Amino acid sequence: MKIEFDRDTCIGMFQCVEEWDAFEKNMDAGKADLADSEEIEADLFVAEVPEDAEFDAEFAARSCPVDAIELYDDDGEQVV
Repeated sequence: MKIEFDRDTCIGMFQCVEEWDAFEKNMDAGKADLADSEEIEADLFVAEVPEDAEFDAEFAARSCPVDAIELYDDDGEQVV
C-alpha cells in the first residue's frame, strides 16, 4: 500500500497527525509533513505504508477535511 499526500491542498487542521504518527505538525508552514516520503512533484509526497500501519493510514486519509491524502493498494487501485 502507498500513500500520497498533497501538501499544497493541506490546510493545517492536523487530524492526520492525530490518526497516524507518520504525519507531523509543521507549525512554521502551518501544514502537515509526511515523514520518510519522497516528493514526486511540487508539494506531492508519496510513501510506502508498512503493513502494521495500514489501519492508521486509512484513518489519517479519511480524517482529512480537504482530501489531501489518498491511499492506493498494491495493484494501484485507490482505497481512500
